[in-house]
Amino acid sequence: MIVEIRAENAFVFNEKVVFSLEADMRTKKFVSNVCSFGNFNVVKVAGIYGPNNSGKTNLLRCINVISRILLNKGFFILYNLFSKSTIVSLGVSFIFEERFFSYDFKYDAGKNEYVYEMFAEIIKDSSGNEKTDIWLERDISNSKLYVKDKKMSDMLRIVARNNILIHLVNTEHFEYMREMKRILTGFAEKVDFVDMNNIPIEKTINVLKSKKSICKKMVDFIKNADLDMDDFYFNEKIKLHSNDNQKPQENVLNSQEPPEELMRLTSVYKGKKVPSLFFDSTGTKKIEALASYIIEALEHGRILIVDELDSSIHFKLARAIVALFNNELNYKAQLIFTVHDITLMDCQKLFRKEQIWFVHKDPQTVYLYSLAEFSAQDGIRDTTDLIEKYKKGVLGALPEPELINSLLKIRSGRS
Repeated sequence: MIVEIRAENAFVFNEKVVFSLEADMRTKKFVSNVCSFGNFNVVKVAGIYGPNNSGKTNLLRCINVISRILLNKGFFILYNLFSKSTIVSLGVSFIFEERFFSYDFKYDAGKNEYVYEMFAEIIKDSSGNEKTDIWLERDISNSKLYVKDKKMSDMLRIVARNNILIHLVNTEHFEYMREMKRILTGFAEKVDFVDMNNIPIEKTINVLKSKKSICKKMVDFIKNADLDMDDFYFNEKIKLHSNDNQKPQENVLNSQEPPEELMRLTSVYKGKKVPSLFFDSTGTKKIEALASYIIEALEHGRILIVDELDSSIHFKLARAIVALFNNELNYKAQLIFTVHDITLMDCQKLFRKEQIWFVHKDPQTVYLYSLAEFSAQDGIRDTTDLIEKYKKGVLGALPEPELINSLLKIRSGRS
């Protein structure tokens, strides 16, 4: 599970921001929303609010870049356009196999090289005291190098900088570097990213084809979503015609599968079998595509990152998805999402304060902060009507559109 994300000079974030999912156990409300690993406590869900184009998606992009770099996959990152520096700083703290680790790096996007790396294990005692056990620190700018595998020191001084170290050296003969690679790649492999406006459908198709137990769970999830659907399956026996190779009218389903695979997705309504591609609504198609990610996350303890969770989905269904991850029967899965639906902004029945986050932008910088930063002195309690507070701008991260000016110009004939 992700405990913390750090970003500086990345995309819109010109100053350092910290996105923390550590639970404040001084709060006893909704303890089921927290996973505990020894002396570490992490919230299962976090929702991020803010105006359009404020930086919510950019925060998720930072997580995606970290994941792709750890897996040695291609990535795209921009240093802040208004910064004089080309060096992007990113970091993640996470739980892996009940242990707490931290990894930070600095990437010079102008030179395409890594100028800093640090990996450590964080050990916390029952009193909350933390000890940092550094396994690796490589700082090119300050000519600093520390590695727990002492035999690697001389080699690392001359190794290239065009990738992170776990993907540049043969780690098999070095105990700590080998374990570091296993931990970092193992963590990154558990992270899934979904853009609700462009959801890969392959996972759902593959689950339906497998006919394993997870297939029934996924179909039950779709049926339980109150879509008035009796069944949903992959029909391998259907006869397709030459003109059947059509694509969805909307870009909801991002598929590398041949068009005929999409045509085999079948929904059943009141006993009638119909092609899901043409008969299901956009929102229903999104649920069908998202279902495999949700069930797999809950089944295998994965981390699901969703951009615009409420896109084309009824607010009660979005709320039910959040409640699934918050449930006490969920032991290890985590959900992080961006959202505009203020009905989810609920600390009375759904969230702890540290689970609600905001992105706010002004002409100087972009701010990232949690509802937990507002105290009772600010008028924010667990029983507070957050929707009204948000509407009034008390919590910030609220757009201030002036669309009436456009109408006035149209009516006056001004350009």
